[in-house]
Order: sequence, then structure tokens, then C-alpha cells
Amino acid sequence: MKQSTPHKRHSTTPLTTASAPCQQKAATPSGFELKRGVNLSHWLSQNFGWSPKDSFITEKDIAFIASVGYDHVRIPIDEPEMWLPDGKPSGESFAYLTHCLDWCAKHNLRAVVDLHILKAHHFNVANEGGKITLWTDPAAQDNFIKLWVEISGRLKKYPVDKVAYELMNEPVAEDPEDWNKLIAKAVRAIRQLEPGRVLVIGPNRWQTPENFPFLKIPPNDPNIILSLHTYSPLFFTHHRAYWLAFKDYKGPVHYPGRVVAEADFPTWLDPNNNPELQLQLAEARQVFNKQKLAELLLPALQKAKELKLPLYCGEFGCLPHVGRADRLKYYEDIVSVFEENNVAWCNWEYKGDFGILFFDFDKNVSLAPDTGLINALMRRQ
Repeated sequence: MKQSTPHKRHSTTPLTTASAPCQQKAATPSGFELKRGVNLSHWLSQNFGWSPKDSFITEKDIAFIASVGYDHVRIPIDEPEMWLPDGKPSGESFAYLTHCLDWCAKHNLRAVVDLHILKAHHFNVANEGGKITLWTDPAAQDNFIKLWVEISGRLKKYPVDKVAYELMNEPVAEDPEDWNKLIAKAVRAIRQLEPGRVLVIGPNRWQTPENFPFLKIPPNDPNIILSLHTYSPLFFTHHRAYWLAFKDYKGPVHYPGRVVAEADFPTWLDPNNNPELQLQLAEARQVFNKQKLAELLLPALQKAKELKLPLYCGEFGCLPHVGRADRLKYYEDIVSVFEENNVAWCNWEYKGDFGILFFDFDKNVSLAPDTGLINALMRRQ
């Protein structure tokens, strides 16, 4: 399950989307391009033991993903999944990864390898009971660089126009400069090994659009793709998500329109001393539609234009606990916003509760393809 947290929204003027879709590839000088992708979650990252790794993602899955119209996959990997307790790389886990990259090449899919969770950093640490030490511990930062040196050593054989690296998923630092400094160190280390590899980098605080003004990228490096994540409106997309403060609200939610009608508003949820819940409840009172979704992207679009770099949404999605028609309309709108604004995208997720396969919540197993959802994502009538 995706466990992101909302933040203060950036106040913007309305963004007027293009009247017709334009080419929405995120292209780089290395020849690496992104258009439409899907996340291979709960396999080498956030693995909940739903299925053995050797059967959870197979070549058959990659072939299916290519057949429905995707051009790439994003592959989250976790330090505890890919490295043994003694710090040595897991040969078995890296074999799963390289087999997947080989299948992608066979079926003409590109791949983004995303370092998702570190021992020293978890994007959802508030609900995981851990502690983020990455920003204060020099040894943890050195280890972060070491992980990328080892990833490069194993993956540099793959062409730069087929595989890209995402430095880290959803950094969460109190000071955005802490992330900017680590970006500079990591890019410098990787560039010494792979000058032409495409790097995917998002801003501090969960890669949300409103944090793009604080992002600093090493200059004169055109082989970088900027990455955002968005799950707004969270009260709708994460309805009944057990890890969020509003998990007990079982009343109706809506899209498009006001997320929660005043008559249904959960006054019993106490936002005192919980600033995140205050923001979530405030968002639930807002009216969301395609124009609103477009407005929220504005800070990211402005930064991409300023830096002359392509823009990519590496995560978005909606749980199936909402009305079916509302859910499909959300996907139709957000994908059209991306494509009308030249933003490549990768939905969360392939298998799982957000997935493009129907999901059995009792058995935690993915079932048949959700053709209606796939058609909404691919903008097919």
C-alpha cells in the first residue's frame, strides 16, 4: 500500500491546460524516454509476503504490461530487500532485478530503478515506528552513496537509453537543503561511473509539486528527469486507508466536486495537535476537478521550464474503496492533465490494492485485469 502524507498546498493561480494532447514523452540526450508506466511495487520493496518473489513478477507480467500500452516500468527496491544484514548485496535479489530488466529489454519496455526505502530513511516513518537518521548521520549518507556505487556496478551494462536510476523515493527532511546537498554528492559519485546515465530526481517532502521551488539540481546536466508524486485529494484517493488519520471515516467521498459534503463531514475527527489531519480535513472541504488537478502541478511545471528538464509523475493513484465511476473519472482527468502538459507518468501500481488488476482484500491477491481502469489510463473509450 502506498503510504504518503499530504502537505501544505502551494497557492497558485489557475493553470490553463492545453486544448489538445501533445507529445508527453520525457526525453533526454541519452535517448532515454518515458511516456506511460506502471510501478512494480510489493516485490523488491515493501514486500508483504503476498506471493513468492519468483512468481510475483515474471516475464509473463512484463509481456502483459507491454501489451496494454505501457512503455516503461518503475521498479522500487529497498535496502533491506537488496542487501543482507551484514551489508553485502543479496545475489538472489539482484538476480530478480536483472532478470526483470532483461525481460523489459525483450518486450521493449524501459525501466526506472528506484531506491525506495533505506535503513536510515523511510518516507512513512511516522507510521513505521522508526527514525530517519539519514540527514544527521554522515555514515548513513556515506552508505547511501555506497549503495548507488554498488547498484551502478551491477546495472551499468544496461544501455543508458533503456534503464534510468531514481536516486531516492520521497525524501523527507526538515530542511530541503539537506536533500539538495545529498543530491549533489550522489550525482557526483554516479557521474564518475556513468556520465550518461539518466537520473530521476524529485524534491524534498514526498516529491509533491508545491516543494519544487526548493529543489536544487546540479547544473549543466541534461540527463536528469524531474519527478513529482501526487495523490491529491488524499481524502478521496486514500479513502479508508488504514494508515492515515482519517481511516475510520466510512462516509461518502466524491470526485469531481467537493470531496466530502458538509452534511457528511466527519466533525468527530479531532485535528487538535495533528497538523497533518488539519490539512487533510481542509482538503476534504475543497472542490476538486480537472482544473484543480492541473493547478496543483504548476510549481513543478515552472521548475521544469526553468531548468529545461523533462517532468515525470512517478506515482499517483486511487484506492478502489470509492465509487467506481468517480474513481475512473479521477484517472481519466489526471492522466489527461499530465499528457496535456507534457508530463510523463507512472501509476501506482501493477499488483496491489491500487493496482490495474482487481484485488482480493481478504486474500491479498491480485486477480484479473481491470480493463475499465486500464482503458481510463490509456485514454481509450
